[in-house]
Amino acid sequence: MSKVETMRWRDGRLELIDQRLLPERFEYVVCDCAERVAEAIRSMIVRGAPAIGCAAAYGIALEALRTSGEDHPVFDATLEHAFEVLARSRPTAVNLFWALERMRHAWKRMAGQPPGLIAATLLEEAHDIFAEDLRSNLAIGERGAALVPPGARILTHCNAGALATAGHGTALGVIRSAQAQGKNVSVIAAETRPFLQGARLTAWEMVQEDIPVTLVTDNMVGYLMSRGEIDLVVVGADRVAANGDVANKIGTYTIAVLAERHGIPFYVACPLSTIDRSLESGSAIPIEERSPEEVLGFRATRWAAEGVRARNPAFDVTPAALVTALITEKDTVTRPEREKIERLFERR
Repeated sequence: MSKVETMRWRDGRLELIDQRLLPERFEYVVCDCAERVAEAIRSMIVRGAPAIGCAAAYGIALEALRTSGEDHPVFDATLEHAFEVLARSRPTAVNLFWALERMRHAWKRMAGQPPGLIAATLLEEAHDIFAEDLRSNLAIGERGAALVPPGARILTHCNAGALATAGHGTALGVIRSAQAQGKNVSVIAAETRPFLQGARLTAWEMVQEDIPVTLVTDNMVGYLMSRGEIDLVVVGADRVAANGDVANKIGTYTIAVLAERHGIPFYVACPLSTIDRSLESGSAIPIEERSPEEVLGFRATRWAAEGVRARNPAFDVTPAALVTALITEKDTVTRPEREKIERLFERR
Protein backbone atom coordinates (compact mmCIF):
# COMPACT_ATOMS: atom_id res chain seq x y z
CA MET A 1 0.00 0.00 0.00
CA SER A 2 1.33 3.43 -0.93
CA LYS A 3 2.47 5.94 1.66
CA VAL A 4 1.12 8.75 -0.52
CA GLU A 5 -2.31 10.20 0.42
CA THR A 6 -3.30 12.08 -2.73
CA MET A 7 -6.55 13.44 -1.33
CA ARG A 8 -8.27 13.34 2.02
CA TRP A 9 -11.55 14.47 3.54
CA ARG A 10 -10.92 16.57 6.63
CA ASP A 11 -13.41 18.60 8.68
CA GLY A 12 -15.93 18.86 5.87
CA ARG A 13 -13.41 19.90 3.22
CA LEU A 14 -11.36 18.19 0.52
CA GLU A 15 -7.58 18.41 0.78
CA LEU A 16 -5.48 17.72 -2.31
CA ILE A 17 -1.71 17.40 -2.65
CA ASP A 18 -0.58 20.26 -4.86
CA GLN A 19 1.17 18.14 -7.49
CA ARG A 20 2.50 21.22 -9.28
CA LEU A 21 4.96 21.74 -6.41
CA LEU A 22 6.40 18.24 -6.14
CA PRO A 23 9.09 17.18 -5.51
CA GLU A 24 10.41 20.47 -4.10
CA ARG A 25 7.51 21.06 -1.72
CA PHE A 26 4.77 18.88 -0.25
CA GLU A 27 1.63 20.89 0.45
CA TYR A 28 -2.11 20.30 0.56
CA VAL A 29 -4.62 22.65 -1.07
CA VAL A 30 -8.00 22.97 0.64
CA CYS A 31 -11.19 22.95 -1.45
CA ASP A 32 -14.54 23.93 0.05
CA CYS A 33 -16.73 24.20 -3.07
CA ALA A 34 -17.14 22.77 -6.56
CA GLU A 35 -15.48 25.73 -8.27
CA ARG A 36 -12.29 25.26 -6.27
CA VAL A 37 -12.22 21.56 -7.10
CA ALA A 38 -12.74 22.37 -10.79
CA GLU A 39 -9.89 24.87 -10.69
CA ALA A 40 -7.67 22.27 -8.99
CA ILE A 41 -8.43 19.87 -11.86
CA ARG A 42 -7.86 22.51 -14.57
CA SER A 43 -4.57 23.68 -13.10
CA MET A 44 -3.33 20.12 -12.44
CA ILE A 45 -3.14 20.44 -8.69
CA VAL A 46 -4.82 17.05 -8.98
CA ARG A 47 -4.37 14.95 -12.14
CA GLY A 48 -4.65 11.37 -13.29
CA ALA A 49 -7.98 10.00 -14.53
CA PRO A 50 -9.11 8.09 -11.41
CA ALA A 51 -8.03 10.89 -9.04
CA ILE A 52 -9.88 13.46 -11.17
CA GLY A 53 -13.03 11.35 -10.93
CA CYS A 54 -12.74 11.03 -7.15
CA ALA A 55 -12.07 14.76 -6.76
CA ALA A 56 -15.08 15.66 -8.94
CA ALA A 57 -17.34 13.46 -6.83
CA TYR A 58 -16.18 15.26 -3.72
CA GLY A 59 -16.71 18.58 -5.51
CA ILE A 60 -20.41 17.75 -5.92
CA ALA A 61 -20.64 16.67 -2.29
CA LEU A 62 -18.99 19.90 -1.16
CA GLU A 63 -21.49 22.01 -3.07
CA ALA A 64 -24.42 20.00 -1.71
CA LEU A 65 -23.18 20.41 1.86
CA ARG A 66 -22.53 24.11 1.34
CA THR A 67 -26.12 24.76 0.25
CA SER A 68 -27.90 22.09 2.30
CA GLY A 69 -29.66 24.76 4.35
CA GLU A 70 -31.32 26.33 1.31
CA ASP A 71 -34.74 25.53 -0.11
CA HIS A 72 -35.06 23.11 -3.04
CA PRO A 73 -35.02 25.64 -5.92
CA VAL A 74 -31.76 27.22 -4.74
CA PHE A 75 -30.22 23.89 -3.74
CA ASP A 76 -31.09 22.22 -7.05
CA ALA A 77 -29.92 25.15 -9.19
CA THR A 78 -26.63 25.39 -7.31
CA LEU A 79 -26.01 21.68 -7.63
CA GLU A 80 -26.78 21.70 -11.35
CA HIS A 81 -24.28 24.52 -11.82
CA ALA A 82 -21.67 22.49 -9.91
CA PHE A 83 -22.10 19.60 -12.35
CA GLU A 84 -21.61 21.98 -15.29
CA VAL A 85 -18.50 23.63 -13.82
CA LEU A 86 -16.83 20.32 -13.03
CA ALA A 87 -17.70 18.78 -16.41
CA ARG A 88 -15.86 21.65 -18.14
CA SER A 89 -12.67 21.24 -16.11
CA ARG A 90 -10.85 18.73 -18.40
CA PRO A 91 -12.12 16.88 -21.50
CA THR A 92 -10.09 13.70 -22.00
CA ALA A 93 -10.22 11.69 -18.76
CA VAL A 94 -13.50 9.79 -18.87
CA ASN A 95 -13.44 9.03 -15.12
CA LEU A 96 -14.46 12.65 -14.58
CA PHE A 97 -17.70 12.18 -16.48
CA TRP A 98 -18.25 8.68 -15.08
CA ALA A 99 -18.02 9.99 -11.51
CA LEU A 100 -20.28 12.98 -12.24
CA GLU A 101 -22.89 10.71 -13.80
CA ARG A 102 -22.81 8.44 -10.80
CA MET A 103 -23.24 11.42 -8.47
CA ARG A 104 -26.14 12.67 -10.59
CA HIS A 105 -27.89 9.30 -10.33
CA ALA A 106 -27.45 9.39 -6.55
CA TRP A 107 -28.98 12.87 -6.51
CA LYS A 108 -31.94 11.89 -8.67
CA ARG A 109 -32.64 8.83 -6.52
CA MET A 110 -33.16 11.24 -3.61
CA ALA A 111 -35.60 13.52 -5.49
CA GLY A 112 -37.98 15.27 -3.11
CA GLN A 113 -35.94 14.50 0.01
CA PRO A 114 -34.67 17.34 2.25
CA PRO A 115 -31.47 18.98 0.95
CA GLY A 116 -29.59 18.03 4.11
CA LEU A 117 -30.36 14.35 3.57
CA ILE A 118 -29.41 14.59 -0.11
CA ALA A 119 -26.10 16.23 0.81
CA ALA A 120 -25.29 13.45 3.29
CA THR A 121 -26.13 10.84 0.65
CA LEU A 122 -23.91 12.53 -1.95
CA LEU A 123 -21.00 12.66 0.48
CA GLU A 124 -21.42 8.96 1.16
CA GLU A 125 -21.45 8.29 -2.59
CA ALA A 126 -18.21 10.24 -3.00
CA HIS A 127 -16.63 8.22 -0.18
CA ASP A 128 -17.78 5.03 -1.93
CA ILE A 129 -16.26 6.12 -5.27
CA PHE A 130 -12.96 6.81 -3.50
CA ALA A 131 -12.96 3.48 -1.65
CA GLU A 132 -13.92 1.53 -4.76
CA ASP A 133 -11.10 3.09 -6.75
CA LEU A 134 -8.60 2.06 -4.08
CA ARG A 135 -9.92 -1.51 -4.12
CA SER A 136 -9.75 -1.54 -7.92
CA ASN A 137 -6.14 -0.38 -7.88
CA LEU A 138 -5.14 -3.10 -5.44
CA ALA A 139 -6.82 -5.71 -7.64
CA ILE A 140 -5.15 -4.30 -10.77
CA GLY A 141 -1.84 -4.45 -8.97
CA GLU A 142 -2.27 -8.12 -8.11
CA ARG A 143 -3.34 -9.06 -11.65
CA GLY A 144 -0.57 -7.06 -13.24
CA ALA A 145 2.12 -8.40 -10.91
CA ALA A 146 1.45 -11.88 -12.29
CA LEU A 147 2.75 -10.64 -15.66
CA VAL A 148 6.00 -9.28 -14.24
CA PRO A 149 9.02 -11.61 -14.25
CA PRO A 150 11.53 -11.48 -11.37
CA GLY A 151 14.12 -8.75 -11.75
CA ALA A 152 12.14 -7.01 -14.51
CA ARG A 153 13.22 -3.58 -15.71
CA ILE A 154 9.92 -1.77 -16.21
CA LEU A 155 9.44 1.37 -18.27
CA THR A 156 6.54 3.63 -17.37
CA HIS A 157 5.41 6.97 -18.78
CA CYS A 158 3.74 9.90 -17.02
CA ASN A 159 2.40 9.12 -13.54
CA ALA A 160 -0.21 6.43 -12.96
CA GLY A 161 0.60 5.97 -9.31
CA ALA A 162 -0.95 6.79 -5.97
CA LEU A 163 -0.84 10.46 -6.95
CA ALA A 164 -3.12 9.75 -9.93
CA THR A 165 -5.65 7.62 -8.05
CA ALA A 166 -7.28 7.07 -4.67
CA GLY A 167 -4.12 5.18 -3.71
CA HIS A 168 -1.66 2.42 -4.77
CA GLY A 169 -1.96 3.37 -8.44
CA THR A 170 -2.70 1.56 -11.68
CA ALA A 171 0.60 1.23 -13.59
CA LEU A 172 2.62 1.93 -10.46
CA GLY A 173 0.21 -0.31 -8.57
CA VAL A 174 1.43 -3.19 -10.74
CA ILE A 175 5.00 -2.24 -9.87
CA ARG A 176 4.26 -1.87 -6.15
CA SER A 177 2.49 -5.23 -6.04
CA ALA A 178 5.30 -6.96 -7.94
CA GLN A 179 7.84 -5.52 -5.53
CA ALA A 180 5.74 -6.60 -2.54
CA GLN A 181 5.85 -10.15 -3.94
CA GLY A 182 9.65 -10.04 -3.76
CA LYS A 183 10.27 -9.76 -7.50
CA ASN A 184 13.01 -7.12 -7.09
CA VAL A 185 11.90 -5.00 -10.00
CA SER A 186 13.40 -1.70 -11.07
CA VAL A 187 11.72 1.23 -12.80
CA ILE A 188 12.74 3.36 -15.75
CA ALA A 189 10.67 6.54 -15.63
CA ALA A 190 10.33 8.59 -18.81
CA GLU A 191 10.37 12.25 -17.79
CA THR A 192 7.14 12.99 -19.70
CA ARG A 193 7.49 16.34 -21.41
CA PRO A 194 6.26 18.99 -21.16
CA PHE A 195 4.79 18.86 -17.62
CA LEU A 196 7.40 16.37 -16.34
CA GLN A 197 5.02 14.05 -14.48
CA GLY A 198 7.51 11.20 -14.78
CA ALA A 199 10.45 13.24 -13.52
CA ARG A 200 8.61 15.08 -10.77
CA LEU A 201 5.97 12.58 -9.65
CA THR A 202 6.69 8.98 -10.66
CA ALA A 203 10.36 9.17 -9.69
CA TRP A 204 9.36 10.80 -6.39
CA GLU A 205 6.82 8.07 -5.62
CA MET A 206 9.35 5.33 -6.30
CA VAL A 207 11.90 7.00 -4.03
CA GLN A 208 9.30 7.12 -1.25
CA GLU A 209 8.77 3.36 -1.68
CA ASP A 210 12.50 2.48 -1.93
CA ILE A 211 11.91 0.98 -5.38
CA PRO A 212 14.98 1.48 -7.63
CA VAL A 213 14.20 4.08 -10.29
CA THR A 214 16.19 5.57 -13.15
CA LEU A 215 14.99 8.74 -14.88
CA VAL A 216 15.42 9.12 -18.65
CA THR A 217 14.30 11.71 -21.15
CA ASP A 218 11.46 10.63 -23.42
CA ASN A 219 13.70 10.44 -26.48
CA MET A 220 16.03 7.90 -24.85
CA VAL A 221 13.46 5.10 -24.84
CA GLY A 222 14.24 3.68 -28.29
CA TYR A 223 17.95 3.57 -27.51
CA LEU A 224 17.39 1.66 -24.27
CA MET A 225 15.04 -0.80 -25.96
CA SER A 226 17.54 -1.43 -28.75
CA ARG A 227 20.15 -2.34 -26.13
CA GLY A 228 17.84 -4.79 -24.35
CA GLU A 229 17.63 -2.66 -21.22
CA ILE A 230 13.81 -2.64 -20.93
CA ASP A 231 11.84 -5.84 -20.26
CA LEU A 232 8.28 -4.52 -20.34
CA VAL A 233 6.23 -1.34 -20.44
CA VAL A 234 3.28 -0.58 -18.18
CA VAL A 235 1.28 2.65 -18.42
CA GLY A 236 -2.07 3.95 -17.24
CA ALA A 237 -4.90 5.37 -19.33
CA ASP A 238 -7.17 8.39 -19.37
CA ARG A 239 -9.78 6.81 -21.64
CA VAL A 240 -10.13 3.48 -23.43
CA ALA A 241 -12.53 3.24 -26.38
CA ALA A 242 -14.88 0.32 -26.98
CA ASN A 243 -12.43 -1.27 -29.43
CA GLY A 244 -9.47 -1.08 -27.02
CA ASP A 245 -7.75 2.05 -28.37
CA VAL A 246 -6.07 3.86 -25.47
CA ALA A 247 -5.74 7.58 -24.81
CA ASN A 248 -2.91 8.36 -22.42
CA LYS A 249 -0.33 11.06 -21.84
CA ILE A 250 1.31 12.37 -24.98
CA GLY A 251 4.28 10.19 -25.92
CA THR A 252 2.59 6.90 -25.02
CA TYR A 253 1.88 6.09 -28.67
CA THR A 254 5.55 6.56 -29.52
CA ILE A 255 6.58 4.17 -26.75
CA ALA A 256 4.01 1.59 -27.91
CA VAL A 257 5.38 1.70 -31.47
CA LEU A 258 8.92 1.24 -30.18
CA ALA A 259 7.84 -1.63 -27.92
CA GLU A 260 6.21 -3.39 -30.89
CA ARG A 261 9.35 -2.91 -32.97
CA HIS A 262 11.54 -4.47 -30.25
CA GLY A 263 9.17 -7.26 -29.17
CA ILE A 264 8.62 -5.82 -25.70
CA PRO A 265 5.26 -6.33 -23.91
CA PHE A 266 3.20 -3.14 -23.66
CA TYR A 267 0.63 -3.27 -20.86
CA VAL A 268 -2.10 -0.76 -20.00
CA ALA A 269 -3.42 -0.79 -16.43
CA CYS A 270 -6.76 0.89 -15.75
CA PRO A 271 -10.05 0.40 -13.89
CA LEU A 272 -13.25 -0.38 -15.78
CA SER A 273 -14.40 3.18 -15.10
CA THR A 274 -11.77 4.35 -17.61
CA ILE A 275 -13.36 2.34 -20.43
CA ASP A 276 -15.79 4.42 -22.49
CA ARG A 277 -18.00 2.01 -24.41
CA SER A 278 -19.90 4.91 -25.97
CA LEU A 279 -16.94 5.64 -28.26
CA GLU A 280 -16.35 3.22 -31.11
CA SER A 281 -12.64 3.94 -31.44
CA GLY A 282 -9.85 6.17 -30.25
CA SER A 283 -10.44 8.61 -33.09
CA ALA A 284 -13.53 9.83 -31.20
CA ILE A 285 -11.69 10.57 -27.96
CA PRO A 286 -11.43 14.33 -27.35
CA ILE A 287 -7.77 15.34 -27.00
CA GLU A 288 -7.09 18.27 -24.70
CA GLU A 289 -4.84 21.02 -26.02
CA ARG A 290 -3.18 22.77 -23.11
CA SER A 291 -1.42 26.14 -23.06
CA PRO A 292 1.62 26.36 -25.36
CA GLU A 293 3.40 28.07 -22.47
CA GLU A 294 4.00 24.60 -20.98
CA VAL A 295 6.12 23.76 -24.04
CA LEU A 296 7.97 27.08 -24.24
CA GLY A 297 9.27 26.83 -20.69
CA PHE A 298 8.62 25.47 -17.22
CA ARG A 299 7.49 27.53 -14.26
CA ALA A 300 9.59 30.71 -14.25
CA THR A 301 12.13 29.46 -16.81
CA ARG A 302 11.64 30.05 -20.52
CA TRP A 303 13.93 28.36 -23.05
CA ALA A 304 12.21 29.13 -26.37
CA ALA A 305 12.77 32.34 -28.29
CA GLU A 306 10.14 35.05 -28.10
CA GLY A 307 7.77 34.81 -31.04
CA VAL A 308 8.01 31.01 -31.34
CA ARG A 309 4.68 29.22 -31.66
CA ALA A 310 4.08 25.88 -29.95
CA ARG A 311 1.58 23.03 -29.87
CA ASN A 312 0.63 21.22 -26.69
CA PRO A 313 -1.71 18.24 -27.17
CA ALA A 314 -1.80 16.64 -23.73
CA PHE A 315 -2.67 13.10 -24.87
CA ASP A 316 -2.29 10.75 -27.81
CA VAL A 317 -4.07 7.55 -28.82
CA THR A 318 -2.42 4.13 -28.97
CA PRO A 319 -4.23 1.67 -31.26
CA ALA A 320 -5.46 -1.51 -29.59
CA ALA A 321 -3.27 -3.55 -31.95
CA LEU A 322 -0.19 -2.26 -30.09
CA VAL A 323 -1.51 -3.20 -26.62
CA THR A 324 -0.28 -6.57 -25.34
CA ALA A 325 -2.87 -6.64 -22.57
CA LEU A 326 -5.33 -4.42 -20.77
CA ILE A 327 -5.11 -5.02 -17.01
CA THR A 328 -8.35 -4.23 -15.12
CA GLU A 329 -9.66 -5.08 -11.68
CA LYS A 330 -11.93 -7.76 -13.20
CA ASP A 331 -9.64 -9.50 -15.65
CA THR A 332 -6.59 -9.17 -17.87
CA VAL A 333 -7.57 -8.85 -21.54
CA THR A 334 -4.83 -9.90 -23.94
CA ARG A 335 -4.86 -8.20 -27.35
CA PRO A 336 -7.96 -6.17 -26.43
CA GLU A 337 -10.79 -5.85 -28.91
CA ARG A 338 -14.45 -4.91 -28.78
CA GLU A 339 -15.90 -8.36 -27.94
CA LYS A 340 -13.36 -9.06 -25.20
CA ILE A 341 -13.89 -5.67 -23.60
CA GLU A 342 -17.69 -6.07 -23.70
CA ARG A 343 -17.39 -9.37 -21.83
CA LEU A 344 -15.71 -7.54 -18.94
CA PHE A 345 -18.95 -5.70 -18.29
CA GLU A 346 -21.17 -8.75 -18.77
CA ARG A 347 -19.45 -10.39 -15.83
CA ARG A 348 -19.91 -7.45 -13.45
